[in-house]
Amino acid sequence: MTKTLILNATYVNEKKIQKNDIYIENQKISRIDSDLRHLEADRIFDASGLVILPGLIDDQVHFREPGLTAKGDIRSESAAAVAGGITSYMEMPNVNPPTTNNDALENKFLIGKEKSFANYSFYIGATNDNLDELIAVDNKKVCGIKIFMGASTGNLLVDNEKSLEQIFKETETIKVTHCEDNKTIVENFKRAIEKYGENIPASAHPEIRDAEACFKSSSFAIELAKTYNSKLHVLHLTTEKEMELFSSGSIDKKNITAEVCIHHLWFNKLDYKKLGNLIKCNPAIKNESDRRALIQALNSDKIDIIATDHAPHTWQEKDQKYDKAPAGIPLAQHCLLALLELQKKDEISLETLVEKACHNPARRFEISKRGFIKEGYYADLVFVDLNGVTTVTKDSILYKCKWSPFEGEVFNSRIARTLVNGEEVFDGNKVLWIPNNAKRLIFDR
Repeated sequence: MTKTLILNATYVNEKKIQKNDIYIENQKISRIDSDLRHLEADRIFDASGLVILPGLIDDQVHFREPGLTAKGDIRSESAAAVAGGITSYMEMPNVNPPTTNNDALENKFLIGKEKSFANYSFYIGATNDNLDELIAVDNKKVCGIKIFMGASTGNLLVDNEKSLEQIFKETETIKVTHCEDNKTIVENFKRAIEKYGENIPASAHPEIRDAEACFKSSSFAIELAKTYNSKLHVLHLTTEKEMELFSSGSIDKKNITAEVCIHHLWFNKLDYKKLGNLIKCNPAIKNESDRRALIQALNSDKIDIIATDHAPHTWQEKDQKYDKAPAGIPLAQHCLLALLELQKKDEISLETLVEKACHNPARRFEISKRGFIKEGYYADLVFVDLNGVTTVTKDSILYKCKWSPFEGEVFNSRIARTLVNGEEVFDGNKVLWIPNNAKRLIFDR
């Protein structure tokens, strides 16, 4: 095992910015102190001029494997993730075949072990009739149960109220939900056809998947969680209206938690004019007033976690009429850079960024020994140059789909290095493959 010494480390952890040396051995941080230069090391990094953050933990990604690998795969998308400072991820079940039983779930873990640059876990997907599979999940080895309470692919839409009640009542594992009311969406789509005819513009997306569709479904999920005292995490919230459903406070005291994604913190509906289907996603990017409300909720601790909902599609798929183009955006490589830009604009603080994107995912999902810069924790670290510059070009994009809604954006910071389990997997320029380095996430439940 490589012994690594980080000198002059200015790092952000638990709402404090501190300066110390950090010593890594056996994949974990073994010592943090003011002067560790006397310790034997195989490798020394001088972090002067940089800021070190815990590696981001992304609780919602779609890496498209198995079955949809023209869009992306675990190797390509996890490479992009570590280049963006994400060191652990939890991946979604809407692949082909969908991950709705424990055999399919374990197959994905085998793929992760073979291909992933970052630490990994995978959700099992709920259906109207797979309760036995959900009950059989090993709560210490699987991140959670994903419930699509809105339109989805295959059999992953759970629209039977009896099934939903059973899932919330009888499963121990944390439930994460995509909340949009399907009936409302269908009615809105019919109105859009009447209004626009066959050429519905991408800008109509937030009219079709509107605030009411989100609120109706989110409030129902919360009602179920309260009724059955069930652990619920509501994914990718998008509306000011939904914020009234959540309370401020420490994540450790909450049974029901909330998430926001980077694109809903960055874009608003005016961006459809330029980007069109490239920012078509579910739930939809909405008003600037909604974006500001999400920022406010993040800072007041109503929203607990920041994620990406990284969801690549090919350019050819996106370059179709609105009703044919799939929903989803590739975001993992540039999420942290965008968050740092929001920090420079004083919309969020560096300490809040770390709490919501690093600490709180670890706390909410009870991930063992990750998400913090602390002795005894795995050395998942990202070195950031806050005075650097990153220009997003087509050649620099690592996603398999080779496009990004941020193409042409100039970010006023740079990812200088990423460590996963103490090993350098991104050197600031290229991704480095370390065989068998990434680990399956384990949960202290």
